[in-house]
Amino acid sequence: MTQVLNNEQLKQALTELDKKHFIHPTSNMKQLQEEGPTFIFTEGDGIYLKDIEGRKLIDSLSSLWNVNIGHGREELGEVAKEQMTKLAFTSAFSNWSHEPIIRLAEEVAKWTPGDLNVTFFTSGGSEANDTAFKTVRHYWNVNGKPEKKKIISRKKSYHGVAMGSTSATGIPEFHTFTQSIAPDFHYVDSTVESFNEMIEKEGAHTIAAFISEPVQGSGGVNIPEANYFKEIKAICEANDILFISDEVICGFGRTGTNFGMENFGITPDIITMAKGVTSGYAPLGGMVISEKMHKELYEKTEGNFWHGYTYSGHPTAAAVALKNLEIIKEENLIDNVNEMGKYMLEGFEWIKEQHAHVVDVRGIGLLGAISLHRSEGAEAKTPKIVQEALKRGLICRAVVYDGQDTLAFAPPFTITKDEMDQIIHIVNESIQTVG
Repeated sequence: MTQVLNNEQLKQALTELDKKHFIHPTSNMKQLQEEGPTFIFTEGDGIYLKDIEGRKLIDSLSSLWNVNIGHGREELGEVAKEQMTKLAFTSAFSNWSHEPIIRLAEEVAKWTPGDLNVTFFTSGGSEANDTAFKTVRHYWNVNGKPEKKKIISRKKSYHGVAMGSTSATGIPEFHTFTQSIAPDFHYVDSTVESFNEMIEKEGAHTIAAFISEPVQGSGGVNIPEANYFKEIKAICEANDILFISDEVICGFGRTGTNFGMENFGITPDIITMAKGVTSGYAPLGGMVISEKMHKELYEKTEGNFWHGYTYSGHPTAAAVALKNLEIIKEENLIDNVNEMGKYMLEGFEWIKEQHAHVVDVRGIGLLGAISLHRSEGAEAKTPKIVQEALKRGLICRAVVYDGQDTLAFAPPFTITKDEMDQIIHIVNESIQTVG
């Protein structure tokens, strides 16, 4: 007979199994062995998560910047079940295809700017960026410029944790973990001068692409100066360098536009995307290229396009993505992103007025940050503020890279004013308590 465990017994059993069998991503291994997981979540509903002890928490980061339509949407479960029972998976290798991925590729083209109308699908953002790096190098190779293979990214940028995407990430901690990053990746400060200096140093004839998030997410929710990307794009065009916009966080409405780079008035050569395309209900990402680039690739590539993942074009993930994008449109959620994003920023400004050591608040759509003053060598306060917020029922994120002391926020698109008020007041109380 199976023993029925109460919640505390179940928590202890799962904790021991977790410690013994599960390696957590981007987590403190020693702390896990000593204390077990901080939360074991069991349910999600809207902007809320519930753990095994029954604690209800506001998810003000949409988990990993991705649960855009909120937790617990039954429609996506129903679509997934329907697709799984009909055709859960089939390969897209060897020129095979299926209707969900064809329909999704068409739908993505309706969201993307310019003639960015052709998508290669992946399982997530890291794979999407690795795909872009390999593709731009292949593109220059078939165009008779094999020496153009270097990738330039910005310091504090985050592009994923596969080998290529780790190497493009401009946060040193991710490099020291592996000790040996891939060659031909270079990093610049977020200035036009730094980019020009890098081109002069390395030579434009060796540079394949520049990659940037429209707004740096994990690096601190850093919003660029108004004309930065316009000037960078002009430099890229003048030097035959492709511009890749990493829209893994910013894509599909997070910044109040379909894609984040639209806020800055440019159309990139390539978009990489993931997270928001399914709102986290299924693993899916992709690289979107222009029709011009696509035409050059299929005309000049001899034989196969030698790149592909098992789940490139997963039918069930595609069906989930189609429903997710339909919900965003039918519920006018990008309008709510803009309305609630403005309200969130007003709340952050109010917090800044209450605390002299809050030195900067910023936001674009429902992507925002609060930065505290941090003296050189001083301990960051935001990790303690995050812990205080958890006690009050709020999940948020601390960013302490490169001397920063920043709280990051990216709540679900469905958030209401009352729910935003809860976030603002909990954050204010938590800052006040830590001092």
